Amino acid sequence: MAPASDTDIASRPRGHCILSHGFESGPDATKVTALAEVAERFGWTHERPDYTDLDAKREISDLGDVPARLLRLRELAAKAAARGPLVLAGSSLGAYISGRISLEVPVRGVFLMAPALRMGPLPALDVADVPLSILHGWDDELIPAVDVVQWALPRKARLLLVDDSHRLSSHVEASAEAFAALLSRL
Repeated sequence: MAPASDTDIASRPRGHCILSHGFESGPDATKVTALAEVAERFGWTHERPDYTDLDAKREISDLGDVPARLLRLRELAAKAAARGPLVLAGSSLGAYISGRISLEVPVRGVFLMAPALRMGPLPALDVADVPLSILHGWDDELIPAVDVVQWALPRKARLLLVDDSHRLSSHVEASAEAFAALLSRL
C-alpha cells in the first residue's frame, strides 16, 4: 500500500462536530449555522440534529422530551466517536445534552452557549474533563450569569461573558469566534 500523500492527509477531516440547537429552535438556527461554518473552515465535518419533534412533546414536560434528546445525541455521538475525534457543541438545552453526553462518549472538546445548568429532576449539568469553552450573556433571563461563573470555575473553563440575553442574538459572531478558538486548540 502506498503512503498517503500530503493532499490525501489535508483532505481528511480533522474530526466531527455535533451541533445541538436549543429548545424551540432548530438545526438551521443562526448560532448553530455559524458554528457549522466554523467547523468547515477548520476542516471538521459536522451535523446538526433536529430535535424539534421532541421539543413539541409538551405532554412530557414544559421542555419536551429531554430524555429522548439525550438518547438521540448519545446514539449519534457514539457512532461519530467510533470514526474519530468528536466535539460536542450546543445552545441552552442543546448545551445541557452536549455536556451530559460528553460524560458517556469520548470527546475532544465541548462548547456551550447559554448552558442550562439544571433540567428539573434530571442530573445537573456536568461535562467530561476536556477543553471546555462557554459563551454566556450577562443579562440571561433564564440562567443567571453568576451561576454559570460558579459552575465554570472548578472546571477551569474558558468563559466569555457578553452583554446579551439568553438567546445571544447580538453575539452570533462572538459565538463563532469562541468556537473557532476551541477548535484551534484541539
